[in-house]
Parts: sequence; structure tokens; C-alpha cells
Amino acid sequence: MADSHRIQPLRRLLLAGLFSLAAGLSHAQGSQPIRILVGFPPGGGTDAIARVLADKLKDQLGAPVVVENRAGAGGQIAAQALKASTPDGHTFFLSHDHSISILPLVTKNPGFDPAVDFVPVAGFATFANALAVSGATPAKSLPEYVRYVQANGGKDTVGIPAPASIPEFLVGMVARKYKLDLQAAPYRGSAPMMQDMLGNQIKAGVASIPDFIEYQKAGKLRVVAVIGDKRQALLPDVPTFTELGIAGLEELPYYGIFAPAGTPAPVLERFDQALAKVIAMPDVRERLTGMGLTVDYQPQAAFAQRVKSYTQTWAGIIKASGFTPK
Repeated sequence: MADSHRIQPLRRLLLAGLFSLAAGLSHAQGSQPIRILVGFPPGGGTDAIARVLADKLKDQLGAPVVVENRAGAGGQIAAQALKASTPDGHTFFLSHDHSISILPLVTKNPGFDPAVDFVPVAGFATFANALAVSGATPAKSLPEYVRYVQANGGKDTVGIPAPASIPEFLVGMVARKYKLDLQAAPYRGSAPMMQDMLGNQIKAGVASIPDFIEYQKAGKLRVVAVIGDKRQALLPDVPTFTELGIAGLEELPYYGIFAPAGTPAPVLERFDQALAKVIAMPDVRERLTGMGLTVDYQPQAAFAQRVKSYTQTWAGIIKASGFTPK
């Protein structure tokens, strides 16, 4: 009984300390802007998604939320900036799978280790990469694009948003399937790649549906194949690569929020809860769905498991391809 009397005040003291810490962090977050780092230039799909969320998060967090573009190297620069940031709840990283899962598999020294330097905060969507052809080509399907390339010497250049990315491996899989000489041309993000596609500087490109969807709707390019184990709701007439005989591309990439390692748990929980409320808003879900995302909110623990599983899947695919990290 005496031990119980001593433990109860200690518990109250610990709880009071935790509440004080959370309140202090909440006040600190509200005193200066919260940055959301994006690893790609303005105008691309990832940037647009970040701005939709930032606009709503400011009300939930009670502080200005700004999108900061740190473009280059497929998100590597932004990831390094996250690692270097102070883990005080003022800096987060909105990223898809490439920067977190793929870069460490294809780069000898990316300058960060996601498992050590970052902590997943929450996931909010999945999406599909796709192969699209420019509106200036006659092709309206993947078989028609293949015949178009065959009729032009069997060679073509296919744009990709970043080197050593899933789009690059996808180009290689298509080339091997149809015995074509397809050269992947890396860009600094999807926005400049898209401009070259629209200008017919390149005849085809691989990127995410959020990058392609508005141009697809406008008839300026044609998506001819998507990854995943089923067709995308926005593109019900477009077959999957699996349907077309290219297996291994069934698992969908993710979008999520990350923080620097060492960020206090109350901060992570507060941001997680704020993001959950934003993602549940009908207008936000409508906008994200309209961009080609499948809204799929996952809290911290579930999202961490998704990232781990996805990384393991692609580690096997990349190893099997014979790719050597550079």
C-alpha cells in the first residue's frame, strides 16, 4: 500500500510533464511557419499535392504552413535537407516512394538513411505510374506505340522524372518485352519532362498519373498503360502492364509525410491527427482523387510498415535487374 501511495504522485508528475511538453511544442509550432519540403520543382504533381494539403493544414495546426521546393536528384536534395533540419516540429518532408524507398537502393551514398535519419509521420495516398505518349504520335495504345517505334527503326527516347527511378526500370521492362531500343532520358522532375512531351521533343514518358492526368483530360497526351493490380478509376479504359503481359508491377507506390529523426512524439502525433482531419475533408479527397491519387490514410505505425514492405519488394526487383548502384 505504501508503494502504491509513492507511485501515484510519480505518475501524476510524469503525466503533467508530458502535457507540459506537448503544450510547449504546440506553442512553439504556432510561433513560426512550418515547412513542408518537396523534392521536385513547382508545377509538378508532388508540388500540387503539397499545396493542397498545406492550405488546409495551417488551420489545423494554427500556424503558417509553407511549401519549400528543394528540387533535384529525384528528391535527394530535399531528403538531405530534412536530415539536416532541427527535429523541432517545424520541418516535414512530403514525398512519394522514390526518395524514401528507391534512392537508397540505387545510390551508393545518398547522404541519408531513411531508417535512421527519418521517422514516418503518416501516409495519405497511393498512386500509379504510367506510360504516356505525346499527342503528336498516332499511337492510342501500348501495342500501337510499339508498332510506331518499330516502324521508326526500333529506337525511341522515353522521358523519366529522375534517373535510376521506377520509371527507368519500367522503360527497361517494356524494352525487353517488345525487343525495342528504348533509352530513358532523365529530367529534374516531371514538370520539365512534361513540357518536352507537350512540345513533341520526346514521344513518350513515364511518370505518375497525377503528373499526366490534366494533360490526358485535355487530349494533349495519351496514357497507354498503368502499374497496379487493377485499372485506375480515372482511367478505366487504360490497361495495366500486367494485362499487357509485363508482370511484377502490381504494388502501388505511396505518398506520405516524414519528419527528421528525434522529432518529439507529441509533435508527430499532433501532425498525424491534423493530417487525418485534412484528408477526411470531402473537398480535399475530391481534389486528390482528381489528381489521380487513391486516398488511403495510414497512421504512423501502419505507414511505417507499408514503407518497409514496399522497399523490400523493390530491393528484389532492382537486384534481379542487374542494376549496379552508382
